[in-house]
Amino acid sequence: MKKIAVVHDWLVTNAGAEKVLKSILELYPTADLFSLVNFLSHKQREEIIRNKKVNTSFIQNLPFSKNKFRNYLPFFTKAIESFDLKTYDLIISSSWAVAKGVKTHKNQIHICYCHTPIRYAWDLYDEYTSNLIQPKKFLVEQTLQYIKKWDIKTLDRVDYFIANSKFVEKRINETYKRNAKVIYPPVDTSKYTLCLDKSDYYLTASRLVPYKKTKLIVETFNEMPEKKLIVIGEGEDYNSIKKIAKDNIQVLGYQKQEQLIEYMQKAKAFIYAAIEDFGIVPIEAMSCGTPVIALNYGGTAETVKDGFSGIHFQEQTIEDILNAVKKFESINFDYKKISQSVQNYCEDRFKKEIKDFIESKINQA
Repeated sequence: MKKIAVVHDWLVTNAGAEKVLKSILELYPTADLFSLVNFLSHKQREEIIRNKKVNTSFIQNLPFSKNKFRNYLPFFTKAIESFDLKTYDLIISSSWAVAKGVKTHKNQIHICYCHTPIRYAWDLYDEYTSNLIQPKKFLVEQTLQYIKKWDIKTLDRVDYFIANSKFVEKRINETYKRNAKVIYPPVDTSKYTLCLDKSDYYLTASRLVPYKKTKLIVETFNEMPEKKLIVIGEGEDYNSIKKIAKDNIQVLGYQKQEQLIEYMQKAKAFIYAAIEDFGIVPIEAMSCGTPVIALNYGGTAETVKDGFSGIHFQEQTIEDILNAVKKFESINFDYKKISQSVQNYCEDRFKKEIKDFIESKINQA
């Protein structure tokens, strides 16, 4: 067995990237793990990394880093380059920011599972900088321009890219001028089981942050007082969403997984308005047999089949979502077929594809 290092940008929550990490560590349990910071809760450490030791960077010990580590963005590139990986044969990076930029040498194989090229510097650059005021705006712009140059400069440290969707494969090709193998992330379809008994409510669930567009969904259902919407999640938009929600909308905040699954199973439809690189939560909903009303762009354009497993809308607008809900209510969906259609996103499939890809590259070396 070769000596393996797994590099993950940061460990602070249990989201889609961490599901990928969990599966990779289960495939390679003797691998050493590196991350800029590790602020997982005890339960999350058990669930994601099986309490494996995490080699962290100097950012871990900087003041206020537990809650404000993103403020140290200007130091991220130096921090990721500070890891000494010279003794490893195989490096697997799980990267949506800087993990792909770890220092390597010619006798190593570096395979990057790319969730997306770093959003701050590329596709969301304007969104991150447009509302800032001077001098912060100038400092952030300079930092992001530096990261963009560094991101390109360090491309030769990656031997092979894996993309988490065709959407990201295209972005890697356009941004990095590199090809990527598409391997969809693992979804725990065994927990999100089929339910044929649907109730009369719509559901949305995600982190309540601006780019998820949950507020837009709430504003849409404010226009449809006869239709019930349940909102699950926590985040910076929670209070503003709670404030504008009318009587037909329940904003429940964080819910344990068991409750979330039950709400997903019984919802008449799951609504998702974000531009996602892949989007695990809509797959979980469909695994429950629940149709998904989602944007026809990004990952959900690939995973939701219009008229079969859900409805697509074209723009992130109230009007488009309203029309999609109306269209949804005119169609009779086959819940069993919806659930069956997404079972191939399971964890076993992911592990087999990842292992086959990695071993093929090792054998070529």
